[in-house]
Amino acid sequence: IMQQYYPLFSLYQSLRDQLLDHITEADLEYRINDNVPTIGELCKEIGETEQNYIASFKTFELKDFPYTHPDASVTTNLENLKTWFAQLDAVLKTTIESLTDEVIQTQTIDRGGNFQIPIQHNLDIYKEALIIFYGKMSIYLKVKGHPIPQWDHWIG
Repeated sequence: IMQQYYPLFSLYQSLRDQLLDHITEADLEYRINDNVPTIGELCKEIGETEQNYIASFKTFELKDFPYTHPDASVTTNLENLKTWFAQLDAVLKTTIESLTDEVIQTQTIDRGGNFQIPIQHNLDIYKEALIIFYGKMSIYLKVKGHPIPQWDHWIG
């Protein structure tokens, strides 16, 4: 996974860094209307999603998403958010690196019921969560009037 898959996967994660370099703290509080989360709340949500996936690569189980980040400042403080994301990304990489080839080939992730998936597919599903997040961010930023030009090749 680390040699053949992770380099491309890390490019998907780097889009989040582009987002954080593009927005301001004031942007974190932006919401399209009262019925949707702020940009900062969406960022916290994808961070919590990443933390739950990290746990799944350690426990080989992901039946729900129980983790809630205790520091709400990540929804309003850009530096705290950047620091948290960097920590999450480092732990995810270390966790995936620690999996042996035998574990990757034989172990599955229990997603509940009869839903057992290979480890790499679990990472693919997390990548899909990132893509959904970027799609949401793309809409927010377009409505706000400052889309990220580099995203056109990835997100559209």
